[in-house]
Amino acid sequence: MSFVSNVPHFLVSFLLFITVLVFVHELGHFLVARWCGIRVDVFSIGFGPELLGWTDRRGTRWKFSALPLGGYVKMFGDTNIMSLPDGTERPMTSAEAAVSFHHKSVGRRALVAVAGPAANFLFAVIVFAALFGSYGKPFLSTELGKVIPDSAAAKAGLKAGDRILAIDGRPIHSFEEVRAIVEMGLGAPLTISVERDGTTVQIAAQPRVEDEKSPFGVTRKGKLGVSSTGFGGVVRYDPLTAVGAALGQTWGITSSTLQALWQIVNGSRPVNELGGVIQIAQLSGEVTRIGVLETISLVALLSINLGLINLFPIPMLDGGHLVFYAIEAVRGRPLSAKAQEWGFRVGLAVVLALFLLATRNDLMRLIT
Repeated sequence: MSFVSNVPHFLVSFLLFITVLVFVHELGHFLVARWCGIRVDVFSIGFGPELLGWTDRRGTRWKFSALPLGGYVKMFGDTNIMSLPDGTERPMTSAEAAVSFHHKSVGRRALVAVAGPAANFLFAVIVFAALFGSYGKPFLSTELGKVIPDSAAAKAGLKAGDRILAIDGRPIHSFEEVRAIVEMGLGAPLTISVERDGTTVQIAAQPRVEDEKSPFGVTRKGKLGVSSTGFGGVVRYDPLTAVGAALGQTWGITSSTLQALWQIVNGSRPVNELGGVIQIAQLSGEVTRIGVLETISLVALLSINLGLINLFPIPMLDGGHLVFYAIEAVRGRPLSAKAQEWGFRVGLAVVLALFLLATRNDLMRLIT
């Protein structure tokens, strides 16, 4: 089926995913703001005109808005999207100042800012821990089932039946780990420890770099030219070890994402690999057809990415606010309103540029 005929399914899946993730993110801001004694005026999923909503007993307006691509928490004292007073407010009473965001210490404001991304990471850990604790974690065997002739592995001397024990001194427990290291390394030389005929052999290999095409575009990957013998088993976790494994999974996804972004910055990975909302919608729709576990795992993956992106030091994002608060903490006073306004203008330009670039990449994938 074509992309166009699948648009309704992709759109519904994407909106469900983004609603969950935005709610988690904004709930982090909301809960920490309340904990810090800040009054929250609005909790919105989406932007623009309100579609439906209600007001809780503490005066917060909870609502769904017309444009469901994001959301926000408006705290008492905020008068614009930059969380800056505009200079036209009337003087606050002492009672109002006590619950105003801008009258809180820089430390408390920083806590509120970091709480959104932190909620996304925590949500991912909880999801992965629940999956690992209930279903376990299946893995592929580290025994090699096939070595492609004339591949990087064949030239290095790897053979079918070898069992990979470690790569560059790092113990390997599943073929998924091998794949991740090789693909993300983009041709970096590797020292591979394998078990062969009861002895340990050290093999030096340098994967090739290839562009791999998929329904979601072309991705540059390192290729060794080996495959696993197949299913290796399922690791079962008790509740405590499931949390540890979930933390490891979350950290692994975070570090891999940062590595890929750095490779784009230094030019070793093409910028056209950046995906936007169209690619996320397509991925969301395709995964929901595979199964429930895969869908839940994707939600956790996207939650990590949302949390990570919001920590980037770009004004308009939570990371930009944290930079301003750090400067305020060092200087003993905030930057001028004018300086912050220009910072947010630059941040808005950067965010819009990245959005347009990612959307352009998405559209190019659809027509090629």
